[in-house]
Amino acid sequence: MTLFFRRLPRFNYVAPKSIDETLSILSAEREKARILAGGTDLIPQVKRREVPSPEYVIDLKDIQGLDTITYDAKSGLRIGALATITKVEQSAEVFTHFPILALAASLMASPQVRNRGTFVGNICNGVPSADSAPALLALGASLKVRGPEKERDIPLSQFFIGPRKTVLNPDEIVLEITVPTPSFGSYGTYLKLSPRHSMDLAVVGVAVQGTRAGDICSEVSIALGAVAPTPIRAPMAEAMLRGQRVSQELIDEVAKNAITQCSPIDDHRASAEYRCDMVRVMTRRALTQVLLGGRA
Repeated sequence: MTLFFRRLPRFNYVAPKSIDETLSILSAEREKARILAGGTDLIPQVKRREVPSPEYVIDLKDIQGLDTITYDAKSGLRIGALATITKVEQSAEVFTHFPILALAASLMASPQVRNRGTFVGNICNGVPSADSAPALLALGASLKVRGPEKERDIPLSQFFIGPRKTVLNPDEIVLEITVPTPSFGSYGTYLKLSPRHSMDLAVVGVAVQGTRAGDICSEVSIALGAVAPTPIRAPMAEAMLRGQRVSQELIDEVAKNAITQCSPIDDHRASAEYRCDMVRVMTRRALTQVLLGGRA
């Protein structure tokens, strides 16, 4: 039996010691360079020739201070570019104030990948099925981005522009994810449909974050993954709930409306019709858990 091994294409490996040094390399090489944080997406993609082979791989691990997770009530949660998925999952601040993020992190890939991969990297990869994206969208997260001339904040809702495509320029780097503190009494959940639980990509992902005042829904956000070219919010479905008395009947109607905001594809993992049906089922279930405190 003959074994064939696919070699990783040759590239120049660079390990800068600072953000300024990183930006200098990116400015010079632009599309020829790729950032390496955890490498759990980049290395397999390059090896399988799914992305153009970079001439330069810029490893961020020698840069101090990018692996932190900090929280205070005023500025919210900050997740650094090198903070691993496991670190997010196990963070006491995340678990206490943003349990939906801890839940999403626990449903991402294998423990080995979570120990290596980063939360920011999962977002920058730009895949529609990214488990971190719906939860972060539901929380109104934004990204702190630095380029050679300026720093800017990009709402996550404006970051994705297509499958594996974002608004990030070739000479920019994401420094951290910023998540505002949810309002008092807000609760959220993330539901993932996958053949092998966390070990497989999401067929459908649904995140809901909501607040109720008495029996009235005062605020709600619904975010969906793997059912459109990018992770998306469902604003029309959200509008049906805000300011309304919460009931199972209303939730059923909202879940049906969420389907209209999807544009899924047929692929080897699921048909578009099945994905739409699961959006209805899972949105109904998530809204029931968040706003009625039960299961559906």
